[in-house]
Amino acid sequence: MRAKVWECALALLFCALGSAKAEDAATGYRAMAPLTEYLSTHETDEISLARSAAPASVSAKADILTLGSHGYTTAIKGTNGFVCLVERSWATGFADAEFWNPKFRAPICHNRAAARTVLPSYVERTEWVLAGVSTSDMAARARVSAKTFKLPDAGAMSYMLSKQAHLHDADGHWHPHVMFYLAHIDAAAWGANLDASPIFADNTGVFGEKGGAEPVTTFFVPVTKWSDGTPDSLQAH
Repeated sequence: MRAKVWECALALLFCALGSAKAEDAATGYRAMAPLTEYLSTHETDEISLARSAAPASVSAKADILTLGSHGYTTAIKGTNGFVCLVERSWATGFADAEFWNPKFRAPICHNRAAARTVLPSYVERTEWVLAGVSTSDMAARARVSAKTFKLPDAGAMSYMLSKQAHLHDADGHWHPHVMFYLAHIDAAAWGANLDASPIFADNTGVFGEKGGAEPVTTFFVPVTKWSDGTPDSLQAH
């Protein structure tokens, strides 16, 4: 049972699941697709998807970032300090079979602390992608950046409550959940990754890279409802 639960946690981290579908993806996403395939046809669709990451009480007053050919820009200026956006496939680890999956969509909404200290790494990686930097060179840059990596501010957390997410081809989305970011800490300090514990933890950094260059532990806490208020079945996946 614990192995099954941990497999779900790894799905949350956007890692390949080892299924036949994931293996098929490995042959289909070896290089970046045309940029247009990663972009939304209509900005309003991107805004709506970004807002689905968190309850309306949060996302309605948040900054909304949208992705264009020159990177992320602020489409809507909020007032509550939260920043919502839709991450693309390069939010996964460099070795992930779906690193270039153009269908990947991960709505996420960071609170002020996470927007200040967690989001910049992803924005920087997006800049590398749009500049045409190779995957191997991005990995090398990430290792260098890790030496000056800014630790998450106290209280840094994010919502991922969108049932419209597409995190991998094998299963689409995981469960609605919130994430907390801390400097490296033993998972057991939160009772994470233990039998029957509802909390998962990963020490491989913000992007789930093997080797964990970034000194961050991310805790994942599944919740019972999606952002639209509909219930999630924890036995569904």
